[in-house]
Amino acid sequence: MNILQTSNLKKYYGKGETMVKALDGVNLCVEQGKFVSVVGTSGSGKSTLLHMLGGLDRPTAGTVEVDGRDISKLKDEELTIFRRRKIGFVFQSYNLIPVLNVYENIVLPVELDGRQTDKTYVEDIIDVLGLGQKKYNLPSQLSGGQQQRVAIARALAAKPAILLADEPTGNLDSVTSQDVLSLLKVSSDRFKQTVVMITHNEEIAQLADRMIRIEDGRIKSDGVIKEGERHA
Repeated sequence: MNILQTSNLKKYYGKGETMVKALDGVNLCVEQGKFVSVVGTSGSGKSTLLHMLGGLDRPTAGTVEVDGRDISKLKDEELTIFRRRKIGFVFQSYNLIPVLNVYENIVLPVELDGRQTDKTYVEDIIDVLGLGQKKYNLPSQLSGGQQQRVAIARALAAKPAILLADEPTGNLDSVTSQDVLSLLKVSSDRFKQTVVMITHNEEIAQLADRMIRIEDGRIKSDGVIKEGERHA
């Protein structure tokens, strides 16, 4: 089942000779529970693609379907609610609330949405991400890698249809980066979570199940990564 799909997705900026085609007809399908990486250099269109997939920006043309809904047609208020419930985000900056402890940060989006927290599920996430001993710590008492783990846990807690990760290891050292990427992979496998990760680093991208290369706003290659091809 495809949980995410785009059709002839375009995003243009400017007009005439100064027009920039950030996305120029992207057709993409992602199956539920898969870990997909999108790799490309700066200016290739990968971040614009993530913004479109997450409903953070509107396309010039084309459609984006998430969990069977065409989000490009939703009104602003509808889109905000849909995004909060169906799309999880993990960015380079962890965006944790400094005065809330780890557990409170993780469940905050669910509570803000007025929903009941699935405490058993949240505890399972905390255990899988190795945050059990840090549950009542403030963000300032955590390392960068631990804060990124909290950000991943917070994104997973709402049980989103898709989790979008934008350069999630950009502020981390190489060892911590490997840990965080492994946890994203575990999240995909353990919780059947669909993950789409944007990165400029091809070695990192190869840790996914499938790697998509984007250049000049278009998909240049798209292929499944076999187990033996992955970097440890």
